[in-house]
Amino acid sequence: MRERVISLVTGSGSDRRERGNSSNGRRDQGDSEDLAAAGTDESARDSVRTNGTARVAADGGTATSTGFRVRDRLDRLRFNETLQAALFWVPPALLMGWFVYGAISWNFVISLTDWSGLGQPDYASLNLEMYWRMLDDRSFIAAARNTVALLVVFTGGALVVGLLLAILVDQDIRFENTFRTIYLLPMSLSFVVTAIFWAWMYNPETGMINVVLRGLGLEVFAMNWMSDPRTKLATIIVALTWQFSGYCMIVYLAGLRAIPDEHYEAAKVDGASTVRMYWRVIIPQLRAATTSAAVVLMVFALKAFDFIFVMYGTTPGPSADILAIMMFREAFARTNWAYGSAIAMVLFLMALAIIAPYIYVQYRRGEL
Repeated sequence: MRERVISLVTGSGSDRRERGNSSNGRRDQGDSEDLAAAGTDESARDSVRTNGTARVAADGGTATSTGFRVRDRLDRLRFNETLQAALFWVPPALLMGWFVYGAISWNFVISLTDWSGLGQPDYASLNLEMYWRMLDDRSFIAAARNTVALLVVFTGGALVVGLLLAILVDQDIRFENTFRTIYLLPMSLSFVVTAIFWAWMYNPETGMINVVLRGLGLEVFAMNWMSDPRTKLATIIVALTWQFSGYCMIVYLAGLRAIPDEHYEAAKVDGASTVRMYWRVIIPQLRAATTSAAVVLMVFALKAFDFIFVMYGTTPGPSADILAIMMFREAFARTNWAYGSAIAMVLFLMALAIIAPYIYVQYRRGEL
C-alpha cells in the first residue's frame, strides 16, 4: 500500500516535470519563433532602409558628380592661362588691327584709285596706274634716291661716331657719367627742336659754323649751307648724325662692357696693337649691337619728315626731297590722295624690308 502511494507520488512528480519541460520547450520554441520573426522583420526593415539609402545615395551621387563636373569645367576655364592672357592682348589687338592694319589696307585700296581727296573714291575700277606713274616721275626718282642715301650715309655715320665715342668712354676716364649724359642729350630732343637748332647753326650770317670758319681765317669755306643744292642733303645727314650718335654710343658701350676682360688680355698677350685688337677681336663681337642700332636708325631716317619740314617746308628741292615730304606734298598740297597713298605704300614696304629680316632672325635665335 505504502509502495503504491510512493509510486503514485513519484509518478505525479515525473508527470509534472515532463509537463513543465514540455511547457518550457513550447515556450522556448515560441520565443525562438518570435525572435526569428523579429529578426526577419528587422532584416526586412534593414533591407528596405539599406535599399532606400542606396537609391538615395545613387541619385544624390549622380547629381553630385554632375555638379562636380560642371564646377571642374568652370575652374579649368577660370584658371586657363590663355583666357586670362586674352583679357590683356585681345583689346589692344583689336584696336591695332582696326586703326593700324585696317588703315594700311584702306590706304592700299586708295592707291589703286584716282581719288583726288574730294568726294567719294571710285572703287569700281582699281588699277596700278599710280604705281606705273612713279616710274616716269622724275621727282619720285629723285626723292627715292635721296631717301636711300639718307638711310645709308646717316646710319653708317651715326654707327661710326657712336662706336668711337663708346670706345673712348670705355677707357675708365674721369667724369664718365657726365660725358655719357652730354653725348646722349641730343637723343632726347625732338626733330622739331633739332631742326630749329641746326637751322641757326647753318645761318650764313650769324650761324656758329660760318662764324667759326671766319674766325679761323677759312672764310672761303663759309657758305649758305641750307641753300646750296650740293650741301642740302649733307646738312640733314650731319644734323641727324649729331642727334643719334649718342644713342649708338650707349648701345655699343653696353656691348663693350659685356665682353669678358680675358679677350682683351689675350689679344694683348698675342702682341696685338690697340687698333688691331679692336678691329680683329672686339668689333666682331659687337655684331648684335650693330644690327639692332642700325635697324632703329634706318626707321628714324624714314621718319625724318618733321625735321626736313621744319628746315625746308614742303619744297626742299630735288637735292633734299625725300619720299615722306613728297607724300605729304602730293596728298595735302596738291590734293592728289591716290598718288600720295601709293608713295606711302612704298615707304611702308621699305620699312617692312628693314624690320622683317631683323624680326625673323631674332625669332630663329629664340630671342622673341
